[in-house]
Amino acid sequence: MGADLPDVTEAAPPIVRGEPAEVADGVFVLHDNRVPLVPNIGFVVGDRATLVVDTGLGRRNGEYVLAQAKKLAGERPLYLTTTHFHPEHGFGAEVFAGAATIIANRGQRDELARKGPGYVQMFRGLGAAIAEELEDVTFVDPDFVYEGRAELDLGGHRVVLREWGPAHSAGDQTVLVDDRVLFTGDLAETRMFPIAPYFPPHDTDFDGGRWIGALAGMAELNPAIVVPGHGEIADVTLLHDIRGYLEYVQAEVARLKTGGASAEETAAKIGEDARARWPEWANPEWIGLAATAFHAAG
Repeated sequence: MGADLPDVTEAAPPIVRGEPAEVADGVFVLHDNRVPLVPNIGFVVGDRATLVVDTGLGRRNGEYVLAQAKKLAGERPLYLTTTHFHPEHGFGAEVFAGAATIIANRGQRDELARKGPGYVQMFRGLGAAIAEELEDVTFVDPDFVYEGRAELDLGGHRVVLREWGPAHSAGDQTVLVDDRVLFTGDLAETRMFPIAPYFPPHDTDFDGGRWIGALAGMAELNPAIVVPGHGEIADVTLLHDIRGYLEYVQAEVARLKTGGASAEETAAKIGEDARARWPEWANPEWIGLAATAFHAAG
């Protein structure tokens, strides 16, 4: 499991750094600075409470994010939600236990229970710096679990949590603030090929068709600001771009498979063509995994 992941052994350590930048009234982002396995982390500061979106990888990053949240929140109560269960997005949640009310959708909670230990093992194998951040990591249960959607009134800011999975993962969640700012998690990345965590037989929850549908639904919300899981902040165009790529892979898989191409041949051909079509996008390793998943789905 994980043999086809991008090589991050020479990358900078996966440490959340910097100060939160305000991207809209009361909405702040700790930027990933395009460091692998560092997500964009959000803070929504209301009059009555503050919401944190994602934690970073492991306890040290979680502590840093919690400290930044407390600076912004002052005496206001804290909420934490994570866009999905993957380690760099949610494996710092343990430090928020008792300090914040943790909210998750049911699919995400159940996925963490099923896959969490396996993902710790897989990520530890990616390099010593990553293994260090995951040393003695523990999982915590959410305080509140919802299905479908949930709303938070933070005081002056209305937040809608909505589940879309299975797509990138089984429990994908977006966070929409004031119908204006959308945190997508890994349903969208900027200038990167979408992450396709398809690792049979260990993890086969990737669903490209539902992901395409999710992107269409997210685009209908017409957010002015899109905060992707990784990469620079964008607008609604990003959602159309990612959808276009996934539709391209889906159509090419269908065409090649109809012509008798094997999964390996299909992945190789689409990998070559997609690199040429989107030459400025990083992490082309994910192309073949997405193609293989579409091929297996029929």
